[in-house]
Amino acid sequence: MRYFITFAYNGTDFHGSQTQPNGNTVQAEMEAAFATILRVPVALTFAGRTDAGVHAEKMVAHFDVEKALPANFAGRLNNLLPDSIAVSDICRVINEAHARFDAIERTYRYRITTRKDPFLYINHTRVAKGLDFEAMNQAAKWLIGKQDFASFCRTHTDVKTTICDVREARWVQENETEAYFVISADRFLRNMVRAVVGTLFEVGKGKMTEVEFKAVIEAKDRCRAGHSASAEGLSLVEIIYPKNNYV
Repeated sequence: MRYFITFAYNGTDFHGSQTQPNGNTVQAEMEAAFATILRVPVALTFAGRTDAGVHAEKMVAHFDVEKALPANFAGRLNNLLPDSIAVSDICRVINEAHARFDAIERTYRYRITTRKDPFLYINHTRVAKGLDFEAMNQAAKWLIGKQDFASFCRTHTDVKTTICDVREARWVQENETEAYFVISADRFLRNMVRAVVGTLFEVGKGKMTEVEFKAVIEAKDRCRAGHSASAEGLSLVEIIYPKNNYV
């Protein structure tokens, strides 16, 4: 039987979402909790990979078990998992459902603040005042559509294609000191959102024009884009699947 599990995590203390030889990860913590309760190893397949320090308000993974899950399984997982990981839902899906390949849209938010506030630094990146949000939004319009985003992809990444279909990309100012960038697409490349945000910061500071930003996209060259924005402001916030995936 195949299940989808939906959960959130604060990535501050993790070396990314997926298991790796050195450093604690979200996947390692969750699979250990599964094994403790079910007494058998269970492999989780995540909808995507997040880097060290990046958060997820909504992440989905699939897993297979031979028997139906015990009562209150989600609650028992939450009792075992650290405070930085919280399971919100577990549901049956068709056996062919795939958490990564079946996702039809993903959405990230990158939050920033100009205010010095130790309680915001968990999921906001502090930036200097004076960013030109109108200019950044004009430049961000060039991200919309199905095109090659190699300029915003981490180098030496093993992917078959760097083409993504971006459906939304815009800055939203919440108040005088806080704002966020929201971007939705069918898929994202490694480090893509942070590279996009870092390059848009160059536009917001007046160091890059809208025309130059468009040229960065067209160049398909990571060296042409700006530095990647830091990890703490980035969160995966939504993943959408076809309705026929669910039992």
